[in-house]
Amino acid sequence: MYTGIGASAGIGIGSVIIVKEPSLAYDNTTISDVVAEKERYNKALEECVAKTQAMAEDMKTRVGEKEAEILEGHVLLLTDPEMSSQIETNIDNKMCAEAAVEQVCDMYAQMFASIDDEMFQQRATDVGDIKTRLLKVLLQVEDLDLATVPEGTVLVAEDLTPSMTASINPANVVGFLTEIGGKTSHSAILARALEIPAVLSIDGIVSKLENGQLVILDGSTGEVYESPDEALLNEYTAKRAAYLEEKAALQAFVGKPSATADGNVVELCANIGKPEDALKVVECDGEGVGLFRTEFLFMDRPQVPTEDEQFEAYKKVVETLEGKPVIIRTLDIGGDKEIPYLGLEKEDNPFLGFRAIRLCLQRDDLYRPQLKALLRASAYGELKIMVPMISFVDEFRAVKALLAEIMAELDAEGTPYNKDIKVGIMVETPAASLMADVFAKEVDFFSIGTNDLTQYTMAVDRGNPDVAYLYSTYNPAVLRSIERVIKAAKAEGTMVGMCGEAAADPLLTPLLLSFGLDEFSVSATSILATRKVISLWTMEEANAVAEKAMSMTTEAEVQAYLKSVAK
Repeated sequence: MYTGIGASAGIGIGSVIIVKEPSLAYDNTTISDVVAEKERYNKALEECVAKTQAMAEDMKTRVGEKEAEILEGHVLLLTDPEMSSQIETNIDNKMCAEAAVEQVCDMYAQMFASIDDEMFQQRATDVGDIKTRLLKVLLQVEDLDLATVPEGTVLVAEDLTPSMTASINPANVVGFLTEIGGKTSHSAILARALEIPAVLSIDGIVSKLENGQLVILDGSTGEVYESPDEALLNEYTAKRAAYLEEKAALQAFVGKPSATADGNVVELCANIGKPEDALKVVECDGEGVGLFRTEFLFMDRPQVPTEDEQFEAYKKVVETLEGKPVIIRTLDIGGDKEIPYLGLEKEDNPFLGFRAIRLCLQRDDLYRPQLKALLRASAYGELKIMVPMISFVDEFRAVKALLAEIMAELDAEGTPYNKDIKVGIMVETPAASLMADVFAKEVDFFSIGTNDLTQYTMAVDRGNPDVAYLYSTYNPAVLRSIERVIKAAKAEGTMVGMCGEAAADPLLTPLLLSFGLDEFSVSATSILATRKVISLWTMEEANAVAEKAMSMTTEAEVQAYLKSVAK
């Protein structure tokens, strides 16, 4: 058995086809005719852009607009004037077009890869994909055609890039196995959209399997079995049938209230990262947006987005949700993300440094336009503003004072906005948790960010494998922190939600219900599954589970107990 990252749920049983890219070797010689070489590059760029746009249109038709956005993002990268200018400068310096493309793309990819952030890591992969496609056009190498593989195929590759994944026919492909990639990689996103099981980051899997070999993969657990015997094959055939049956049964929860078995109603929302993601929330029957991350607007561009650009993005989301609540988080960025135009200094420990609200309150040029754009967009739906990385009350009061100034400006201009807009905080620092009773009197709502709250409570770098064992929301210290925040909010009648990964964890559902969580915010694709889990519990049962779990003293005890009572 091999193990990797289960990146797209489901069970695939089929025959291996190993995907290997053709050689892109070229003769790296100094050129003499710069004009001709630039023309050759620009023709290749034009052809590559056209092909990518065609793939995006095909993806939009076959899968959806959200997934097509990935390839449309590739078009933006290909046509980025700064990147093209640098490539042409290389050609001016007598580089052949292939070497010019490779040098600039590698530079960008290395820059993105060096940033400890999943979004930038994925951008590095995107740049690598673009480089490969440009080189193919320049060298007149045909693209791999994965649309014609036979039924029952399991594709095995070092990586499945978005452009490769876009051509796949899901009727013929029953699974993906790759050596690199993770749950948030674009290939994983496309695999989930195409509903193809995928296990990624399996070390050396390309050399370990052979063409035609029968394999089983479980996209939920990350397990892969080669050449299974009859007993194992029968076991997983039954598991696959059960999984498909359960998936179909989730459709029964479309349009149903998010409520416990005895009628305790909660709100079930989704986390999104781009305006286009709002469509998926509607498609998956979400009751709102519990977290809209705004960082995407500030990335992959040469300057700060204008107030109007931001306004249009926020307005698009609230209009798409048609009156359902939309919580938009203000800029959460710091020294760990290299955005050249911001001029941020590199920090030794950026996660504890000058970031999020700490940065925004010092940068009126960033924060004031964002707040004004948010207020303007609030006239078009139920928009709420959430402030991240709050540690003490003065920070929140400073935000409220700035909002009051901007509201006065809008009143003077006669610009409409929601004068009763709700403003809350993301509870993700131990300081905010310990002061939750004080904050609950000042804010309109809480949203618990369990990913960072766990990291900061346990003083653990979640990206460091040597201390990864400490990073667990099941730890009693983290659970006590979550309980404290929710109880403080309930005492003041303040709405409290959760937008971290724990909100979608079925083992934690009874605890969160018992604590009194008002809103669960999960990925759009987890909405129906979460609604089902909530429906299986009565409050009496949830309270009994919480009482016992909260009496335990170790993470292992808590997790084992929650697994034993899971529904």
